[in-house]
Amino acid sequence: MKKALIITTVSGFVPQFEMNNVHILQELGYEVHYASNFHTPVYDNNNDRLKGTGIICHQIDFVRSPYYIRRNVMALRQLISLMRKEHFHLIHCHTPMGGVLGRIAAHKTNTKPVIYTAHGFHFYKGAPVWNWLFFYPVERFLANWTDCLITINKEDFQIARSWKGKRNIEFSYIPGVGIDIKQFSKLPTSKEMKRKQLLLPKNSFVFISIGELTKRKNHKVVLYALNKCQNKNFHYLLCGTGPLKEELYQLALRLNIQEQVHFLDYRNDIVELLSYSDCFIFPSKQEGLPLALMEAMSVGLPIICSDIRGNHDLVLKKRNGLLISYNNPEKYAKAMKYLFENKKLQYQMSEHNKQRVQNFSVENVTNKMKKLYGRLCKI
Repeated sequence: MKKALIITTVSGFVPQFEMNNVHILQELGYEVHYASNFHTPVYDNNNDRLKGTGIICHQIDFVRSPYYIRRNVMALRQLISLMRKEHFHLIHCHTPMGGVLGRIAAHKTNTKPVIYTAHGFHFYKGAPVWNWLFFYPVERFLANWTDCLITINKEDFQIARSWKGKRNIEFSYIPGVGIDIKQFSKLPTSKEMKRKQLLLPKNSFVFISIGELTKRKNHKVVLYALNKCQNKNFHYLLCGTGPLKEELYQLALRLNIQEQVHFLDYRNDIVELLSYSDCFIFPSKQEGLPLALMEAMSVGLPIICSDIRGNHDLVLKKRNGLLISYNNPEKYAKAMKYLFENKKLQYQMSEHNKQRVQNFSVENVTNKMKKLYGRLCKI
């Protein structure tokens, strides 16, 4: 039987985002293996969802940072050993360090074809100079050891496409992992009851964010903006876990908005929470193509989000969302008040989002991945 290996730095990534690709590979006759660091799970206990899938898991001691040289060398050796033992017929790498070490190991063991999905390059318009000096040459070099490089937003695709050289590399733009729009078509009706459970006042206007509590997701700008709005009817649902939870909680206390901010941790009822909210607010500093934003669009929420790569692919200015500089609380506050006061704009954005998100459906992405895997199977 043919064997395919999916590589990610941290576990939880495959059950959260890549199960459609797993099913495609299995339909093509592959035995699917998954290499990750199962000691560092993310997305709560999603690894439990791997049970009964037929996926064979391999522990690799990955670290997320490129600066832990000794530990990365150890992980590379483990990957090389795994590839020599299993003789894989296809490698698909995800996450930055998974992509780096996976492609080096595949090159060392002459394993191919090799696919790398870049879920957002670390170099982008507005990125620190160091990102361009360090990450750009690494990615450009490793493209030579890649048979297919997938990008999930158009800015990254334009950069990658400029790397065409003597080697025949395929560059593909595929709009993310796809959104299952059907699950958002039957929304709960008891909005008031759910809001009561969450201790939300009946007349509150609810903003919601989904994402890890990290610097990259930049939730603190919304807290500052909420303070500047001076509207006690504004409430903010913050869904996610991460190292900055205590810092964000203390900031809410200092700003005296603790009664308006609701830390909900990791949730399994995201569809419900989105449907009970009035606006999706997404202040991230860096994104590839955010699934959370697509989920909010599927529900038909108006959008306030940062003016960055990835968000540009989804949000058209003044049509289905408001694009704001990610580090400007004053502009976020102005946008929050403007949207609250403009019911007609809320309705227009909602309708535009329901239509626009169709371009990013899981059916569309699945068809593209089936064709891509089919081509590479012949290598």
